[in-house]
Amino acid sequence: MKPYKKYIQKYWKLFMLAICFLMVEAICDLLQPTIMSKIIDRGVAGGKMDYVLSYGGLMLLVTAIGAVGAVVRNIVSSNVSQSFGADLRSDLYKKVQSFSFENIDKLQTASLITRLTNDVTQVQGFVHGTMRIFVKAPIVCIGSLIMAYVLNPKMAIILLIVVPVVGLIIYLSMKTGYPYFVKVQRALDKVNSVMREYLSGVRVVKAFNRFNYETERFNEANDLLASQNIKAMRVMAMFNPFITFTVNMGIVVVLWLGGLRVSQGQIKVGQIIAFTNYMTQILFSLMMISNVFMMFIRARASAERIGEVFLEENNLIFAESSMESSEIKGRVDFENVSFSYNKNSGEPVLTNINLSFLKGETVGIIGSTGSGKSTLVSLIPRFYDCNFGRVLVDGIDVKQYTLNNLREKIALVPQKSILFTGSLIENIKWGKEDASEEEVIEAAKVSEAHSFIQTMPEGYNTQLGQGGVNLSGGQKQRVSIARALIKKPEILILDDSTSAVDVTTEAKIREALKDYSKNLTTIIIAQRITSVMGADKIVVLDNGSIAGLGTHEKLMESCKVYQDIFRSQIGKELMQNGK
Repeated sequence: MKPYKKYIQKYWKLFMLAICFLMVEAICDLLQPTIMSKIIDRGVAGGKMDYVLSYGGLMLLVTAIGAVGAVVRNIVSSNVSQSFGADLRSDLYKKVQSFSFENIDKLQTASLITRLTNDVTQVQGFVHGTMRIFVKAPIVCIGSLIMAYVLNPKMAIILLIVVPVVGLIIYLSMKTGYPYFVKVQRALDKVNSVMREYLSGVRVVKAFNRFNYETERFNEANDLLASQNIKAMRVMAMFNPFITFTVNMGIVVVLWLGGLRVSQGQIKVGQIIAFTNYMTQILFSLMMISNVFMMFIRARASAERIGEVFLEENNLIFAESSMESSEIKGRVDFENVSFSYNKNSGEPVLTNINLSFLKGETVGIIGSTGSGKSTLVSLIPRFYDCNFGRVLVDGIDVKQYTLNNLREKIALVPQKSILFTGSLIENIKWGKEDASEEEVIEAAKVSEAHSFIQTMPEGYNTQLGQGGVNLSGGQKQRVSIARALIKKPEILILDDSTSAVDVTTEAKIREALKDYSKNLTTIIIAQRITSVMGADKIVVLDNGSIAGLGTHEKLMESCKVYQDIFRSQIGKELMQNGK
């Protein structure tokens, strides 16, 4: 309940208002059979038409009051449930935004999407139902028992036997059904995961003509969801017939005993009709209560999954106040840094890294795939925290900064270029919202994006599809670089950000960056050795350790790993000529 305490405090007054109107509606429903019994036993049986008309009018008035109560209750309950759902979804989204990469990896993206959508809808639906039928059903059930007892205490014994039996059936259905609905939500996670992977990689699927494989994957996940739903509904469906049978048996007994007592003059016909109506109301109430518990166990499973997100603690340690940096600007230091994605048993990705990047330096980082290049730079903006050692920015441990203050100093162009739906200029301004048009054009010129943007019909106002689908890979990378450059950070990280750009354009970008970033610490991660050959300092990583450090010329003399990379990419002959 802890994650939901704030919503209870916010909405309990409106919730109770809806319950009050619901009680008015329920009381009106309960009064009608009793009024009808009086009309039959006194008015119709005695031939008193004035009595029939007066009590008939009273019955209409009670019905009208009940209808007004139902309308107001519907308005209030809809407003409360929708507002609650919106607040819950918004807070859940904010919580997800605060997570580190480690938290997101743990909970998984597809599962988080399910929790933000389907699980919130389940809980919202339960809250709405609580203010509609969930509270009304027990009120009508208990009220019918009381009214039936007032009418005829002896006949009410039948109800006192029927209701506990039905209560036991409902308890068993709730206890049995809950584990099944937990499995349903997990199966839904799997469907979302398969769909997300397919949609994000649809071009690859089409290129390799893997439709049959993807269809089989989806069918497998979809069949699992269907089978889990069938099992859950099959279990729940077993209990409703038992409830109906038990209550109908009670009605049969009421009619049988009532008929005997009417013939003996011990009870009136109107009372039997009212008693039967109360039994029918109890039947519908118990059926509703059964459905309530079916929805409750689904909502409970969803509420627990949402609660897991709220209770998930971000493993990053945050500073209480913004840390002002020293006079050192743009310096990055790694002191005995080691890192593993799985802190308990995972293989180390980085081991004993000691490095210093100075202001104004261009540092190249190169190494084979999986050597830890991207992991190393992800420690600077604290996407992850190192397990051992320290990472310092401007001479201060990154853990001493607030995330906003730290990341204001850094601009990162990731390996995979991510653009957002909107215009090109809006995407570039992600780096600086208040940037002028001149600043946008300047950044685009440095990244060699200006040339192709000018050729587009709407120029910088060209609208991009989801993920920038109407741009090529190289064009997306150049826009991503412009987005980082416009921020004018102290530290610029280019994580293999020109892999889709041709060699000539890449050379132009490197040349333009020399002037633009002369006061920045520029870190270039690259697969191509030509991308880092001109750097002031080159770091060679091999299996998470530093295999070499120095200029191109120095590494060509002293680092075998660097020599192997050079040889494999440029060739033995050129290597020999270079020497």
